[in-house]
Amino acid sequence: MGNPDGHTISNRASESLMATSDLASVRGDSKISGTVTFEQADESSPTVVSWNISGQDPNAERGMHIHQFGDNTNGCTSAGPHFNPHGKTHGAPTDDVRHVGDLGNMKTDGQGNATGSIEDKLIKLIGPESVIGRTVVVHSGTDDLGRGDTEESKKTGNAGTRPACGVIGIAA
Repeated sequence: MGNPDGHTISNRASESLMATSDLASVRGDSKISGTVTFEQADESSPTVVSWNISGQDPNAERGMHIHQFGDNTNGCTSAGPHFNPHGKTHGAPTDDVRHVGDLGNMKTDGQGNATGSIEDKLIKLIGPESVIGRTVVVHSGTDDLGRGDTEESKKTGNAGTRPACGVIGIAA
């Protein structure tokens, strides 16, 4: 069942928890839209992150991150920095040292659509470091995964501006 905040809320019969983020351009003229889904069986299990996003540049890689705040009052900028409860530097989703919110890059096809999924051991829906209520941001550039030669690389991956975002909410 949808709600005005842009995320889906419903009851789930199984023990696993699912959350979604409906992406949209909050301010500006971006045509990016889609859904990012998170599913975790229990607190010790990894979380599966899946996405289906359209309206991006064709044949590109675009950074995607979970940001600290579920606030989009001033566009996607209000979401704050990457979610980083352990105080680490920026990295790839497969790196040992990285922000919890580092999802890496998604690849788009010739029409600017991206679908895919990853399994992540740091992202949690259950427990004190849950990402529910935080914001998923799709960036305008390619994430350098913390491997660039600038200080900004270790913070943001030089992934560019924030054309689309959505708050993560409990789903069916």
